[in-house]
Amino acid sequence: MNTYLFVYDLMQFCGHSWIFTNMIIRFMSFGKDSLADTFYSIGLVMRLCQLLSILEILHILIGIDKGRLFPRFLQITERIIVLFVVINSQEEVQGKYIVCVLFFLWNLLDVVRYTYNMLARMEIHYPPLTWLNFSLCIPLYPLSVLAKAFAICVSLPYFESFGTYSIKLPFPFAFSIYFPYVLKMYLLVLFIGMCFIIQNLFSERKAHLGTGNVKKKRS
Repeated sequence: MNTYLFVYDLMQFCGHSWIFTNMIIRFMSFGKDSLADTFYSIGLVMRLCQLLSILEILHILIGIDKGRLFPRFLQITERIIVLFVVINSQEEVQGKYIVCVLFFLWNLLDVVRYTYNMLARMEIHYPPLTWLNFSLCIPLYPLSVLAKAFAICVSLPYFESFGTYSIKLPFPFAFSIYFPYVLKMYLLVLFIGMCFIIQNLFSERKAHLGTGNVKKKRS
């Protein structure tokens, strides 16, 4: 199982590293013009990586990964909803700069996380990387949530205009679902979940780095 988890982390690392490197090279080569077509150039690999991340929920459920289920479930579902339901379904949103910002934050976090995970599987612990893994997510995760919320807000006019995912059942049911309202309610869920996940990130950081900090203070 440890070999399987290593291979999984390696696949994710390769995918996110390719996306991250591709974004940087494109920006250095084409400047701001590269931002508008970020989704078209790397969207497929991004979607594959996010779909593959669903396995992490299964890893925790069957006990081969020691992570906490609910925080990981929230983080993965947030990305799936924003990427597949909001961005992928609205072509007008795909060219917005916020998509580039969101992808940059996601991949920066994941390159660090999967690098740390791979080394940890081999019982290799590099203190600066450990510190970076459990510290970088604390400022960047709230920024990614704000980027998700902004992407949802940008998409609302298009969902209202095109009626995507909105459902109106004929008589005698007289029942309808107006999807922009669903997205607005999800924004509240997104920020409530952010508070819970940030608390979990701090507890993980304390568990992995707290002892070392205490020893330094005592010395």
